[in-house]
Amino acid sequence: MFSTSLTSNDVLFLLSGAWVTVQLTFWAIILGSVAGLFFGLLRALLPRASLPLAWVLDVFRSVPLLIQFVLFNSFKSIVGLNISAFSVGCIVLGIYAAAYFTEIVRSGVLAVPLTVRRASRSLGLSYLQDLRWIVLPMASRVAFPGWLNLVLSVMKDTALVMWIGIVELLRASQTIVTRIQEPLLVLCIAGLIYYVMSLVVARLGARLERRWQEND
Repeated sequence: MFSTSLTSNDVLFLLSGAWVTVQLTFWAIILGSVAGLFFGLLRALLPRASLPLAWVLDVFRSVPLLIQFVLFNSFKSIVGLNISAFSVGCIVLGIYAAAYFTEIVRSGVLAVPLTVRRASRSLGLSYLQDLRWIVLPMASRVAFPGWLNLVLSVMKDTALVMWIGIVELLRASQTIVTRIQEPLLVLCIAGLIYYVMSLVVARLGARLERRWQEND
């Protein structure tokens, strides 16, 4: 007969870890989206002038995220920055997301046909009006699937913040496993929570895409 030492308090502890995961994902995506939008426009509109920026972002895309967490956390201690581990996690994940979202935005802007931009300018739109009313709306539809995949990726990458002392979903599950020695059950529950969170994000994204198609 099946028996377990898992208690309701353990489940609540897992859910509290999941809430930390959601918060990390939210703030990282906000930071990454704002910075990535700005950097992506620079890369698309001023490719040569923004070449040094591209080299810097390549570093954040190439270096494993775990190394970035450890290095930034160590650098914080060396220079005496008085910020929490949660803030470190948000900043590192945000920069990491920005590095990828930059290329997503750049590809979306470059996907707008040049003939469309010429037509908008011939109708009397200024450069900024063309960018705001023509380029960005069209580029956003191209970039949205990539942005949605980035959100799901960042949500899973939050598991790495356990190395700098943040108790998110995976760290919470490991704490419970250490106590009750039932890894299969606990990790299955943690995986199910990850799945539910990812499913909610994916469904919301699919609904938004359908609304866009209906308004075409």
